Amino acid sequence: MRRRGPVCSLLALVLLSSSAAFAVEYYRYTDEKGITVINRQGVPPHLIGQGYEVLSEQGRVVRVVPRAPTPEEYRAQKAEQAQAKADWQLLRLYPRVEDIDHARDRKVAELDGQINISRNNLLVVDALKADLQGQVALKKNEGRSVPAALRGSLAEATVDQQRLQRKIAGYLNSKSDLESAFAQDKTRLTELLKKR
Repeated sequence: MRRRGPVCSLLALVLLSSSAAFAVEYYRYTDEKGITVINRQGVPPHLIGQGYEVLSEQGRVVRVVPRAPTPEEYRAQKAEQAQAKADWQLLRLYPRVEDIDHARDRKVAELDGQINISRNNLLVVDALKADLQGQVALKKNEGRSVPAALRGSLAEATVDQQRLQRKIAGYLNSKSDLESAFAQDKTRLTELLKKR
């Protein structure tokens, strides 16, 4: 007798769950003409994006499927999510406004160091190129031909000079972009910290 109680309860539970699985559902949606339709077959595929409600046999709303967002709404949602993630990362990295200033100063100092190294290298290459150009001029003044090795060295020095000039310009652009990005982050961080 004691064993029949749990078995009967389990059997009743299985029967109830199986009957719930076969429960009839109705779908309420608005058609192309703006008329509200209740249908047992489901929502036509071309109307699913407009949203609909699932109703029980008694007419109660079981669940609501919202309409799909428009492309503009979808882009706005994605932008909001991206901004929220960026804000979270900003607050995690910089708990105080002073922290962002310190980080900016470190990054700028690193770039200044790279710029100084490249400028010093450029000075060396400029001096080498000037020396090579002097040797070429001397050979020409003496009426002698310029050796191929000397012409090759002068061409290499010119290439190095141009490469270092581009490198310095790139560092200066990076420094400007970095300072601008940190300024924007600082403004946003200040706004976020005021809201806390």
